[in-house]
Amino acid sequence: MDDAIKAGAGGQEIAAMMNEMGRKARSAAGVLANSGAEVKNRALMAMAAALRAEAPRILAANAKDMAAGEARGLAGSFLDRLMLDEGRIEAMAASLEDIAGLEDPVGSVIASWTRPNGLKIERVRTPLGVIGIIYESRPNVTADAGALCLKSGNAVILRGGSDSVHSSRAIHACLARGLRQAGLPEEAIQIVPTTDREAVRLMLGGLGGQIDVIVPRGGKGLISRVQTEARVPVFSHLEGICHVYVDKDADIGMAREITVNAKMRRTGICGAAETLLVDRAVAETHLKPLVDGLIEAGCEVRGDAASQGMDGRIKPADEEDWSTEYLAPIISLKLVDGVDAAAAHIAEYGSSHTESIITDNDETAARFLSLVDSAIVMHNASTQFADGGEFGMGAEIGIATGRMHARGPVGVEQLTSFKYVVTGSGQVRPK
Repeated sequence: MDDAIKAGAGGQEIAAMMNEMGRKARSAAGVLANSGAEVKNRALMAMAAALRAEAPRILAANAKDMAAGEARGLAGSFLDRLMLDEGRIEAMAASLEDIAGLEDPVGSVIASWTRPNGLKIERVRTPLGVIGIIYESRPNVTADAGALCLKSGNAVILRGGSDSVHSSRAIHACLARGLRQAGLPEEAIQIVPTTDREAVRLMLGGLGGQIDVIVPRGGKGLISRVQTEARVPVFSHLEGICHVYVDKDADIGMAREITVNAKMRRTGICGAAETLLVDRAVAETHLKPLVDGLIEAGCEVRGDAASQGMDGRIKPADEEDWSTEYLAPIISLKLVDGVDAAAAHIAEYGSSHTESIITDNDETAARFLSLVDSAIVMHNASTQFADGGEFGMGAEIGIATGRMHARGPVGVEQLTSFKYVVTGSGQVRPK
């Protein structure tokens, strides 16, 4: 069926297939919502074991995707996202085990109170229902997303990119095995068996009310399309234009180490720093060590006129650089007049993702953390910690930068809603 649909057998066939997936997902969501933590955790542990057992098959599938990507001339940052090795497969398996170890959010009481009339009111966590996840390149999203949705009691429909199609399907087979072994419906985690973009359009339409929320994870083009066309709620961020601000009271050794890590640890992730802001008050002492560290690590530095005048290795930056997510070993650099100016620059050019201040002055740090309205703000830490796993969430589906429902790493708690449970003893409301 996959080859026929991929070749464009017709919109009606794709629509029928997607609607059936939506129906099955809704049915599975009902089962998951009433499944206890023990059975869900059993499935997650079985999935982790399957990933390890099937590592050679997953690597063989990934080799096909890597070869195809190289033949198409994919950029190095995309190939890095796509590539799997034994270490990354082990990390996926360990992540599933971490998720199994998390407290089950479903049914937990968020708040409770008793009214003067004796009514007891509880706010209780519930699953969202059916989640549609559309992603590109990163095959590990298949495992992370499937596991997080399962833990939070949600069914999920996964639609990976064509670049990672073989890898994602090999990983999904391991998730399906885990569901079977735990006695849960395989339809709880489904993967769209076609690369035809019509499937994406149908998911964005909600599959006739079967999908409750869409989570996109990928490049700016994908995110923009989802935000524009989706007819159901969306958890997403458009870009990861992250900043590091080195304050006048920063320890230069710490500042250099954090800056290089924030930019160069992995340049292709959304938490990679794209702009370095340096307090003009310490440019004479701090600029050169920071630029030294970046250049020695293989990073191109593009700066404003003031920074160029202090270091001839800095290339000219233009207006577009301040709002560019490079996802490559390039960083823009600007001298600013203190913390307020740094916050103003971030407000104008940032994407509300992740920003970090490097300073030994706690008052200055507190002002930065208050002024900057991004999903994640940090003090004396690398922006590359903007990750659900690093936050102790086991993993994440993505980083949400909006202000409704979920913000920051989207983990198991963010994949739940709530209902009110009201317990009385015969109360009636007076006329």
